[in-house]
Formats: sequence, C-alpha cells, structure tokens
Amino acid sequence: MNRIRLFKGDITKVQADAIVNAANSSLLGGGGVDGAIHRAGGAKVLEECVAIRNRQGKCKTGEAVITTGGNLPASYVIHTVGPVWNGGHKNEAEVLANCYRNSLSLAVKNGVTTIAFPNISTGIYGYPKDKAAEVAVIAVKAFLAENESIQEVVFVCFDDENLALYQDLLR
Repeated sequence: MNRIRLFKGDITKVQADAIVNAANSSLLGGGGVDGAIHRAGGAKVLEECVAIRNRQGKCKTGEAVITTGGNLPASYVIHTVGPVWNGGHKNEAEVLANCYRNSLSLAVKNGVTTIAFPNISTGIYGYPKDKAAEVAVIAVKAFLAENESIQEVVFVCFDDENLALYQDLLR
C-alpha cells in the first residue's frame, strides 16, 4: 500500500489527524501557510503556542511542537521551523529533514495516523523547491520504512510547480 499521497490546494482544508505548520520560531503566526493555519485554527491554536513559548521559549529550527487543531478539520497542528536557505552551505538539508522526522515522531507519540505537510521552507525562507521536495520525500520514505503506525502522509502542494516536482519524485 502506498502511504504517501499528493494534494494540490489549501492545507487548512485537509482532513487528517494532524497538519504540519511551517512556523517561524516565535510560534505566533506570520505570513504564508503559517498565517493561514493560525487564521483558520483560531484563538485556541495561538493560546497553546503562547503556552509552549512560555514553557520552553522559541521553537528551534528543525524542531517541532504540537497544539490542538482549534477550528481546523485536523485534530492537531504540528508546528515545525524550517531552515532559511543560505545556498546549501549551512546544513540546510539536514535541518529540513529534521523538520519532517521530528514532526512524524511527534505525530506517532500523539497517536496520529494521518498527517499532511506543506512545502516547508520554500516560501519566504527561499529554499529551492526542487531541493526541498527531494529532502521531504527522502525523509518521509525513510521514516515510513521504520514505522508502521503512520498510515498516510499527504504532501499538500500550494502550486503546480511543487505538485509536478513531487509527482516526479514519487513516480
């Protein structure tokens, strides 16, 4: 059974146990997918993010934290902070892979069986879409090979360019 699926559209509309937010380290919302998830999730998501910040401080790049889904169709939001692209010379690929691994590990710990990922770091953080897609697919496939509890991973592509990249990589 293929446990990876592609979807083109808005991650805030995806039916899954958890959706992943490409967050910034403040966890307080921002632009792009982060802002959209916070707007759609409502006050409860923000309240829990504030509580996490009060407990541990900012979320480090490559790490992940979990909150309720608030008003979203997903039960949970897993917030992960992707790396800013610096030409590939600052360990960006490993840090980006950690975003996927840590999000999936947190999902397993919380009984999540279906999870949806956006294209982490490819917006304002400037990570080249083709390189980011390759890291994402490799990291997710490796995790799924070691773990049976995640039944489905959905890569949610916001645009046709990302969709085509993932289609090629998953062929």
